Order: sequence, then structure tokens, then C-alpha cells
Amino acid sequence: MRCERPENERSKTQRLATKQKKTLTLLRFLPHFSSYYRRKGFSKAVAAAMADLLPPLVTAQIDAKTKVDEKVDYSNLPCPVPYEEIHREAMMSLKAENFEGLRFDFTKALNQKFSLSHRVMTDGRLNARVKADITEKLVLKANALLTNEQHMSHAMFNFDYMGQDYRAQLQLGNSALVGATYIQSVTPRLSLGGEVFWAGVPRKSGIGYAARYETDKMVASAQVASTGIVVMNYVQKISEKVSLATDFMYNYFSRDATATVGYDYILRQSRVRGKIDSNGVTSALLEERLSMGLNFLLSAELDHKKKDYKFGFGLTVG
Repeated sequence: MRCERPENERSKTQRLATKQKKTLTLLRFLPHFSSYYRRKGFSKAVAAAMADLLPPLVTAQIDAKTKVDEKVDYSNLPCPVPYEEIHREAMMSLKAENFEGLRFDFTKALNQKFSLSHRVMTDGRLNARVKADITEKLVLKANALLTNEQHMSHAMFNFDYMGQDYRAQLQLGNSALVGATYIQSVTPRLSLGGEVFWAGVPRKSGIGYAARYETDKMVASAQVASTGIVVMNYVQKISEKVSLATDFMYNYFSRDATATVGYDYILRQSRVRGKIDSNGVTSALLEERLSMGLNFLLSAELDHKKKDYKFGFGLTVG
């Protein structure tokens, strides 16, 4: 005669089997939910919930798997910005090309690999720039400045090579100037670089180092050279159209120090950039788009300490 289990014991066994099945299903998908919520910023809440549901050993295994999923792929780092543009976000706000008098800029792209740019100013200066893509990774840039001032005219040729996660540049200029730069991505957000140069006529040489760290909301960069110059910049992106920038420059040999704060505000049809430094110099540059390929420029710079005031306007075509 077969012995039958009591009804309450059979129901208890079925409930236990159902609970075990749900637990196994949760264990299968919980690492994915944990990784997702960690990226969203809820790692503490998820850890607390898992501590109540799972034993410590299972929780430790899930944390280890999450760390593996977030491991950086150092064989696939992004290509950094050029060494000469390591401060470019700060330069847009703090080093705007303010001018005096009339300025006319003309840029013409002959094709996808070759472009020309000219600048004429009322003080007699003429600037010409040429950019040519020799290959997909090698770019030639030429820059020439002609002026009436003695020993101020110059020419420069740059050969830029772009690797997968690095950039290298060779510089050749008049006065027997030779230079080289290299910058390497160390992590997805951090890049380090260095430079060397030799100027034959004044018989001077130098070496420098630079670092750049960037996220979606900020950019920080620093540069130091054997010439005694130390530069540090920080840019905070308030929104897609507004950013604030700070700059600190120190000369070790002359003991001169300058601090600067500035802004960059992009409107629908215009762009406004301005700054003020610790020497009392205030400047602003307005770019107004009149039509496609035609911009109006309005520049102002006030040096209250030296009582030097500069105003200018210009046009940019291209």
C-alpha cells in the first residue's frame, strides 16, 4: 500500500521548488541588471538589494563580473588632440583673436584634401595658411606671416601624423627652427605628450611636457617647458552652448604670474567670447552670422592699467 504525503507537506514542497526556480532565474539576469544600474549611478542601492537577496559569496562574484565588464580596453584607445591644440577649449574663450582696425578673412576649400586661408589687416599684416591631406593619416600645414615690422615675418611648415591612439608632428620654420611633438592616449580620458625644439639663429633649445584630461563636462590641461613657462587651464561645460574657462600662467625666470577667467556663449546666429585677467585687461569678440559663409566680427580690448583701448571689425568669407 503506497503511503501518501499530507496535503500541507506537498504544498510546502511545491512552494519551495517554485521559489528555487525564481531564485535561479534572478541569479541568471541579476549581473546584467547590476552592470546597467552601476552605469546609471545606482550601485549603492543595487548592492543593498543584492545583500538582502543573495549570500555574500554570490554578491562578490557579481561585483567581480561587473568590474570585468567595465575594464578598459587599452588596445582601442581614442586618438588624442594635436599637441599644439591641447588647450584648445580654453583658447576659444581666453585667447580669442582680438584685433584693431579692419580685418578680412577668406577661406576656400578647393577639395576635401586641400584648403587655403588668407587674412588681411589694416596694419599691413598678411597671413596665409595652407592645409593639404597627403594621406589619410599624414597632413601638411603651412603658415606664413608678412609684416612691415622688422624680424617679425616668418614661415612655418608642420607635418602631422595621426596614429590609432597617438599623434606626432614635425615642425620646420625660418631662422633654422626645428621642432617635434608627440602625444599619446594613456586612458580613454587622459593623454600625455612632450615636445623638443631648436632655434638655430638665437641658438636656443627647449623641451616641454603636457597633460590633458577630459570628460563630457570638463577639460583640464597643463603644460610646462624648460623655458620657464607653466600653463594650467580648466574649462567647465555648463551646457552645449555655454562654457566657462580659467587659466593660470607662470614664468619661473621672470616670476610673472597671470590668472584669467572667461566665457564662451553660442547663440542661434552668433557667438560671444570674453575674458578678464589679473592685469586688468578685458576683451570680447562677437561673431555674427549674416548668411551662409559670411560672418561679421566685432572686437574690443580694454587695458585700464595702461589706458590702451583697441576696437576693430571685420568680415569672414568661406
